[in-house]
Amino acid sequence: MNILILSGGTRNKIVQYFKKELGTRGRVLVTDCSPLAPALYEADEYFLVSRITEHGYIDEILNICKGNNITGVLSLIDPELTLLAENYDKFKEIGTTPIISDVDLINLSFDKYEFSKFVTELGFKSIRSYKELESFNKDYELGVIDFPVFAKPITGSASININKVTSNEQLEDLFNRYDDLLIQEMMDEKEYGVDVYIDMVSHEPVSIFIKEKLAMRAGETDKSVSVRNEKLFNIIFNFVKKAGYRGIIDIDVFEKNGEFYISEVNPRFGGGYPHAYEVGVNVPKQIINNLNNNKNKENFEYEQDIFMMKFNEVNIQKIVNNRGVN
Repeated sequence: MNILILSGGTRNKIVQYFKKELGTRGRVLVTDCSPLAPALYEADEYFLVSRITEHGYIDEILNICKGNNITGVLSLIDPELTLLAENYDKFKEIGTTPIISDVDLINLSFDKYEFSKFVTELGFKSIRSYKELESFNKDYELGVIDFPVFAKPITGSASININKVTSNEQLEDLFNRYDDLLIQEMMDEKEYGVDVYIDMVSHEPVSIFIKEKLAMRAGETDKSVSVRNEKLFNIIFNFVKKAGYRGIIDIDVFEKNGEFYISEVNPRFGGGYPHAYEVGVNVPKQIINNLNNNKNKENFEYEQDIFMMKFNEVNIQKIVNNRGVN
């Protein structure tokens, strides 16, 4: 069994975990468009590829899959997920299974306004959101919402261009300068990241790991602590059952006044997933089981009050003609 990880970037740990779980049963291959992506050098073999926006990119990936007997393929970055899901059937035709949810659900997840409506329609609490100043101003005058609020791109990621807004003047200025902005109620209490694996054979959630986020860096969890909370667990379990995701997802949740609000879903490995793996939530193993057409048993056990603290590491490589040399 060979697994291909697309857009490896700096996600070295994910590559290491798959290599550990596969052992001698297969290889882990990694792609990136830059030879300065350190995750490349953790792989059994790596490929420098075009940018995902370039014509012919998906054919390039399909050829890598065909030429290397790839059993399963997954991406670690948001912009590539839609592309992978749109070409799901092409991968299946050559014997490669994308670890990905349906394309419509992925696109919905990336539209923060529509996703908020989706969460509410399923019967769960979501963050109050507005995409029109007029609607926000109406609720502001009624006292439904107050400053400060967050203004962010409707389809943004990695915490890029998120602004804390404290006045109408500042909000109007942002709407004059940027298109497709979303206004969201500010949630300033606890924030959680939840790593969930939905079995690709049984379509049931088989692992749920909850961590409280203690510090963030570049949109990713930098420090966190494992949490066991029955109320939040039940909310996530029921949400996932109704929503229809498949494979690995990362859910952001806020707590305010004892209530939990589902903020967004990243339908891929989250940046804080290493915390889950290190306390026994073994998603790479679950993926490998599914690729062997085996169902995973439910396993929701892990120890609480275990902290994760990320720190910097260095990878030194000789680069020749824009290609890394192992």
